[in-house]
Amino acid sequence: MELLNGRPSDCRNRLEREVRTYDLLDELGIHYQRTDHRATDTMAECNEIDAVLGVVICKNLFLCNKQETKFYLLMMPGDKVFKTSEVSHQIGSTRLSFASPENMYKYLGLAPGSVSIMGLMNDRSKSVQLLIDEDVLKDEYLGCHPCVNTSSLKIKTSDIVQKFLPATGHAYTVVHLPG
Repeated sequence: MELLNGRPSDCRNRLEREVRTYDLLDELGIHYQRTDHRATDTMAECNEIDAVLGVVICKNLFLCNKQETKFYLLMMPGDKVFKTSEVSHQIGSTRLSFASPENMYKYLGLAPGSVSIMGLMNDRSKSVQLLIDEDVLKDEYLGCHPCVNTSSLKIKTSDIVQKFLPATGHAYTVVHLPG
């Protein structure tokens, strides 16, 4: 694995959702670095990628309330433990659980293992509320997938907050996870 600047020079063998991610980042003038790797499904598998990126890839959890009427994307440091009650209490929601793969695809256009803040570009109905752990916002850079789990990006946190989120029409709520 190596750290590269920007999009792949040849996107012919890339999924359309990955290419659209690069298109949007380039259109917004967001500089990013990228590394390509084998598919990752767990945070443990991301440790090697973290070393290449020089940042910790965010843990991204796609959640919903019990009635499946409200959906949330939670970004948190990969080394923190997720406790449903800590987040539910802060956002005034009933018990949260993991949303189904069908809803993940419906709202974010993503498959399990590929969940990332980049998926918000697919949420045109603004059905997903973004929750960000305060510690993610303290870091200069964050790591995320470009809507696939075979590449990872290093992006300035300020570019995500000041350019990417406004372009997608999403606001965010800061949460505190003791971890």
